[in-house]
Amino acid sequence: MPGEDPKQARAFTVGGEPGQGPGPELPRVDFSTFVLSLGTSALYHLGVVAHPETGRKLDPPELALARNTIDTLEMLEEKTRGNLDAQERELVGSLLYELRMHFVELEKGAPGS
Repeated sequence: MPGEDPKQARAFTVGGEPGQGPGPELPRVDFSTFVLSLGTSALYHLGVVAHPETGRKLDPPELALARNTIDTLEMLEEKTRGNLDAQERELVGSLLYELRMHFVELEKGAPGS
């Protein structure tokens, strides 16, 4: 909308069930929440964390999907180099390190490795 500050913290609601009011309020997405979302997705595909709705971990892990998400984070790290603050750089670097370690550990234990 004209005149609005695009960086202003905004939250919005997602529609609930038909006939019910608005759904849950979602936080504003910034770089850190986006990166954490990708990291959580990769950890789920690696079988490290459980799905929030089912409470179940993937077994066997989906290494191809995890690798794709890790590749996406690596691309973001490269494309944003020089444009992140120290906290954001640390977040991306430490998250990538953790994901790579889990990936290598699982890949070593995969059949045919």
